[in-house]
Amino acid sequence: MAFNLLKDRWILVVCTTFILLNAVLMAFEQYWLNLLPVALILGWAMIARADRVLLFIVFATPLSINMEQLDLGGIGVAIPTEPLMVCLTLLFLLKLGLERGVLDARVWRHPITVVIIAQLVWMAFCIIPSSLPMVSVKYLAARLWFVCTMYFMATRLFERPANMQRFAWLYMAGLSIVIGYTLIRHAGFHFEHDPAHWVMEPFFKDHTSYGAIIAFFLPFAVTAVGLPDSSVPRRGVAVVFLLLLLLGMVFSYTRAAWVGVVAALGVLLVLKLRVPGWIVFGTALVAGGVYLVNRDQITIALERNRQESSDDLAKHVSSISNISSDASNLERINRWNSALRMFEERPWTGWGPGTYMFQYAPFQAAADRTIISTNFGTGGNAHSEFLGPLSEQGLPGMLIVVALIGVTTWTAVRLWLRLPPGAERGMVGAAFLGLVSYYVHGTLNNFLDLDKASVPFWGFTAMLVVMDLRNPPAAQAKRQVSSAISSR
Repeated sequence: MAFNLLKDRWILVVCTTFILLNAVLMAFEQYWLNLLPVALILGWAMIARADRVLLFIVFATPLSINMEQLDLGGIGVAIPTEPLMVCLTLLFLLKLGLERGVLDARVWRHPITVVIIAQLVWMAFCIIPSSLPMVSVKYLAARLWFVCTMYFMATRLFERPANMQRFAWLYMAGLSIVIGYTLIRHAGFHFEHDPAHWVMEPFFKDHTSYGAIIAFFLPFAVTAVGLPDSSVPRRGVAVVFLLLLLLGMVFSYTRAAWVGVVAALGVLLVLKLRVPGWIVFGTALVAGGVYLVNRDQITIALERNRQESSDDLAKHVSSISNISSDASNLERINRWNSALRMFEERPWTGWGPGTYMFQYAPFQAAADRTIISTNFGTGGNAHSEFLGPLSEQGLPGMLIVVALIGVTTWTAVRLWLRLPPGAERGMVGAAFLGLVSYYVHGTLNNFLDLDKASVPFWGFTAMLVVMDLRNPPAAQAKRQVSSAISSR
């Protein structure tokens, strides 16, 4: 009888027990049990509604706060996003081991996926000779949870085309909240240059990462205004977001992000004009040859530029090429030269993933040091998505990065050219141009160890893969035949 009563009313029994136990613990100032319902709800959501959790992470990423900034023992984890990504990754890997067909087999065979897996494998191999193995293990683990959630799991999410736009809208919504907060705070300092370095805290570490992410989403904001399937209210919201992003970009004073946006505009022009690939590569080769022949003269001309960072936007733009007195530019050169010297000492496997910031100090030359250099090398990373891997994972590490960019670019351009005008083509353009802005920005900074950059970087890459698989070249030929028949 008692057993049947317990069986029928087990929910009431469990809840009553929880309330009584929690009341006792709270009486002794122990509050941790209050988190149990939240943990249970999250656990259920991850199993039953993983797609919703993934989209929540996307929205929360711009609003996440790194625990290092809260002085909580120097733990470099962004909350709430990274703990959720860790849990999703564990569930994904478990499901991958227990079930077949978790992902479309074509995703595994796609050239972009092959390069990503090669990068993860090479990172794992470089842990063996790493100068700081534990640092490298943590770095690989972080890369794994970024890639598993925002690339592999995202390919499943994007099987529903509407989720591609939801992904971009949700991130842009969270980012717009941060931009609004930053602009209001910055207005209190009359939008001066120096406060622009920190007014986005605690959401962003500094203005460079903040500007880079705004640049990432400008192409989508522009695309969203004119998407053919958008309603008038949605286009109105897109206009508001676009204006916010433009204001945020201007007052971020992030020169590298401005360069990335200009590069994305250049690529868009090439796509619109359908400039043949051989002309693009030929022009790049000629430009490279001209630079090599006139390198000394170009360097002398750049050294004559004494314009430093300024509140005046025109002067701030002209300071981009100042390599004679601008401390930010000179320190960047110091980091690059340090990375090259590290590469010379360990050219094949590098010093280990994630170790640059702990090892570069002795490689600083006296002639390269600036007023913001540190003796202990506590200033951060290599300021390059190319030279960072070169110093940490050797020449193969950098070549894999170049291969990833090359294969993604090849996939995106071919896809854009074979798609008819419409929403899909607009999303391909927005995702690719956002990535282009970051590729160019990656020559001057590197942020792929942060959730802020990794979420859109891997998410937009996954979009291109899914749309490429959905629209193979054969589909283009079929559309052309259908069009020719209907025109008769």
